[in-house]
Amino acid sequence: MMRAEMNFDSPSAALSIDEAAYHLRISRAGLWRLLKDGRLPKAKVGGRTLVRRRDLEAFLDQCVEVSN
Repeated sequence: MMRAEMNFDSPSAALSIDEAAYHLRISRAGLWRLLKDGRLPKAKVGGRTLVRRRDLEAFLDQCVEVSN
C-alpha cells in the first residue's frame, strides 16, 4: 500500500508495520526497535506482525511530556 493511500480513519483494530511507523512518523527500523525492546506490544497474525491501534495510542499517551 502506498503511503498516500493509507487511511487512518478506518475502523481497523490493528495496523501493519508500515502503517504504524507512518502513524508515529518514524522509520520502520525505529518501530522495530520499539517492538524488540518491548516498549510497544505486537501481535502475530498468520505470520504478519501487527500493532493494535489501542496499544499505539497508549504508547503515544505515555510519550506526552507535560511542561509547566
